[in-house]
Amino acid sequence: MKLLPKLEMNNGLATLYVDGKPFFALGGELHNSSASSTAYMREVVWPGLRQIDGLNSVIATVSWQQIEPGRGRFDFTVLDDLIADARQEGIRLVLIWFGLWKNGASSYVPSWVKRDPVTYFPCVRGQGTQLGSRFGDRDSYTISPLCDAAVAADARAFAAVMAHIRDVDTDHTVIMMQVENEIGLLGSARDYSPVANAKYPEPIPQVVAEAYGVSGSWEQAFGDDAQEYFMAWYYARAVQTIATAGIQELALPMYVNAWLQQDPDRAGAYPSGGPIAKMIKLWRLAAPSICLYAPDIYLPDFEAVVAEYSADGNSLFIPEARTNVSSAAAVFLAFGKYNAIGFNPFGIEDLFAPRSGGFDPAELAALNIDVSAFSNEGTAAYLPRSYCLISNMLGTIARYRGTKQMTGFYQYGDAEGCMLSFSKYDIRIAYGRTSPGKPPAGGLVIEVDADNFIFAGTNFLALFLPKKGIEKHVGYVMIQEGEYQDDVWRPGRILNGDEQRVGLRDVPQALQVEVFQY
Repeated sequence: MKLLPKLEMNNGLATLYVDGKPFFALGGELHNSSASSTAYMREVVWPGLRQIDGLNSVIATVSWQQIEPGRGRFDFTVLDDLIADARQEGIRLVLIWFGLWKNGASSYVPSWVKRDPVTYFPCVRGQGTQLGSRFGDRDSYTISPLCDAAVAADARAFAAVMAHIRDVDTDHTVIMMQVENEIGLLGSARDYSPVANAKYPEPIPQVVAEAYGVSGSWEQAFGDDAQEYFMAWYYARAVQTIATAGIQELALPMYVNAWLQQDPDRAGAYPSGGPIAKMIKLWRLAAPSICLYAPDIYLPDFEAVVAEYSADGNSLFIPEARTNVSSAAAVFLAFGKYNAIGFNPFGIEDLFAPRSGGFDPAELAALNIDVSAFSNEGTAAYLPRSYCLISNMLGTIARYRGTKQMTGFYQYGDAEGCMLSFSKYDIRIAYGRTSPGKPPAGGLVIEVDADNFIFAGTNFLALFLPKKGIEKHVGYVMIQEGEYQDDVWRPGRILNGDEQRVGLRDVPQALQVEVFQY
């Protein structure tokens, strides 16, 4: 029997192991509704995914609404088809459980839950009114995380899903589970349901008091942020119940994703209680079964987000990223500098089709996301090349992962370049010009030894410099184009004469460079 996928420490970094080997997900998340129809997947999605070189996984959804249409009556037909088809395609699956919460709403709960608001009571905002929508006609009905009956029902359904996967997926096509989606309460900093109102003045849990060195009620302990901490505790506690029920059936790695906070937003403008960076500490206290916390990155400052979500022992997994051409460059930063275990642009099945519909410009503006984040102009020409390049050197990346010998970079804003520091040399990176449909600069650099380097990426020029205080020049022994195939370097042209420069064009490529001092 094959080994169960797991997260395990390797060189001080949490690493995803699949079939006993490190696995780095070069994937994409499917649109929310794609996996709900086997016919749609077979006619539209799988043919599109076959065109993406280097793709080794996808993130797809499993909804409570579809799995348990009647209380205690389960239908796994679509899930079975999804797993079987992915196995046939040679693609691994990360599954999202759309249970109680998706983007702050309970739109994916079964009808029998929606029709019983007494047993499965919703959140209430201030003045006793049910939470209203921020985004026009979008469903914002949100079941309270303090509703024990709802959490228990979700946990039973999730346990049934995991037990079924255990029984039918002995090859471990499914490698990881996301529990719920972008959890939190929109439109209000906290729930004002009667149960929540009774709990809010109570003393904070002892484990929270000890971890934070505070005491008293939520307001006494956390002041102006009390409502968000209160919601985070109860959301995380609910997720712990749900995740634990699933793990008891099949112990796959479990994670949660985050709708990111944007200053100067207050809790409720983004989902209050969700696993934003400042709440991860509290979430870890309440939900120890969750292995990692994953950011959904649509904001332009990609590096600021991945820096936050790769800190304090959290392994970087990006379940949603921009589908635009910038992803072809950002992926090198994620794996080269921040030791990512997965990178997934959203709506990956659209890569070779013009983007049409699904994203309201007014809604994106409300979220402070520019419309270009979802434009796929040029992405198909570059992202598969980045994936193919990285996938063929994953063993090399794994060898240097987490060491000072490997780093990465990514062009953002008006920056014209950056400086990288290695043992014997500094390297000045000059970013290339950007234009619509072309990727910005992005790359990774590996110091094989003091004088030998690997460059991979797009749209930059590298200049070697001696370390400060060293009065010498730097020359090139050899600059060689080539490509990796199964971690074996296949040499191409030797660049000399007019072409003697460490420069990578917009089409992602690799170079091996040997330098000397004189």
